[in-house]
Amino acid sequence: MGKNKVKYVCNECGHVAAKWLGRCPGCGAWNTLSEEIITSVTQRSKPNQRATPLSSITGEESSRFSSGLQELDRVLGGGIVPGSLVLIGGDPGIGKSTLLLQAAGHIAARGGRVLYLSGEESGYQIRMRALRLGIDSESIYLLNEQNLDLLPEYLEETKPTVVIVDSIQTVFTGEVPSIPGSVGQLRECAARILNLAKTSGVAFFLVGHVTKEGLLAGPKILEHLVDTVVYFEGGKEQVFRILRAVKNRFGSTDEVGLLEMSGGGIIEVPDASRVFLDGRDNSVSGSTVVAAFEGTRPLLVEVQALVAPSGHSYPRRMVSGFDQNRLALIVAVLEKRCGLALSSCDVYVKVTGGVFLRDPSADLGMAAAIASSFAEVPVPKDMVFIGEVGLSGQIRTVPALESRLREAAKLGFTTAVVPSNGLRGNSGLDSIKVVCIHSVKEVLEVMGEWGYGR
Repeated sequence: MGKNKVKYVCNECGHVAAKWLGRCPGCGAWNTLSEEIITSVTQRSKPNQRATPLSSITGEESSRFSSGLQELDRVLGGGIVPGSLVLIGGDPGIGKSTLLLQAAGHIAARGGRVLYLSGEESGYQIRMRALRLGIDSESIYLLNEQNLDLLPEYLEETKPTVVIVDSIQTVFTGEVPSIPGSVGQLRECAARILNLAKTSGVAFFLVGHVTKEGLLAGPKILEHLVDTVVYFEGGKEQVFRILRAVKNRFGSTDEVGLLEMSGGGIIEVPDASRVFLDGRDNSVSGSTVVAAFEGTRPLLVEVQALVAPSGHSYPRRMVSGFDQNRLALIVAVLEKRCGLALSSCDVYVKVTGGVFLRDPSADLGMAAAIASSFAEVPVPKDMVFIGEVGLSGQIRTVPALESRLREAAKLGFTTAVVPSNGLRGNSGLDSIKVVCIHSVKEVLEVMGEWGYGR
């Protein structure tokens, strides 16, 4: 009997090597290659279906069905697509199981069947959580099984509409001689579930934990296999959670959903702007409101800045909710184009509510907050800022400006500082004064006397 052929797979990046190496050639990590046995294929498989002309394939958007949670449906692109594979990622204990169990309750209440496969918790634990959430349905089937080879039999028995696998790190297949959670097991299990989803038309949800390095279920290979990747963001100490899609084959990746954690489970927050602005202190300097755009809806968020004299030879630049490079760019523009002496000051910027803003339209609000803190003069409480700041100090236009203005007017803001070439004709907004500016230097004049530059 011949010796089995082996290969070596990196546990971090999934790189495959023919022999064991101390350092992975793919990611450069040390001692991350693990041995896997290569199974030989003795027979060629025959095709089980014929090629179909593209013009004869129909896809009906109405085939989507709701999860019962509008914020989750929004992030998924309008609902759950039959036969799709969705990966829900997030830190352990953030509420992924609670979210999916509540969605299972809504689906079961509307006549669907849900198979909940748990490899981490017992049926009793899930039952207690369900009772706390007010879920008691005979259409939700609990299964404590880690062997994924038996899953097709359970699908044939229960005929579910949705299958939840909690979590992908705990299941395994006997075809791969490695422990659950390893690179080989994750790749093979995800591939088998993907094949089951496409052939059966059942929607699958996989739960994946984020490691301390910030990777989803270890390697990034799962993100390439699944149809949709949704991150469940927010710290355990925070009340609000944010759903953000980073990959979606059936919809936009710009959508975000806002959820609130409570003793009775997860509560949807449809009016996110009011929540983010709740409790704002208008009497202190360094606080502005920006009208960002996430997916198909505007989002008004408070941006806070603190400028303090630096006691170090190299001033600190710290930011939460923005990219670090964006803060460095705005500080450089304010110092070069507006004459603010920030080179001897520490600058701290934070977006309230735990939101991470990728929209460049928040640049102007960040610049105004930094200037406000530097001069120690509060920004008018009824003023909102919209615009991207260029390296020349020019304020550039942003898309969906009128939608942002309508959202600001609805929340009681009376003044909006926008790019000069942003509005095309009459916007029809009489309740809000629109101030158009060309450069970041003009925003200092708009907000009043700042006490410097005289």
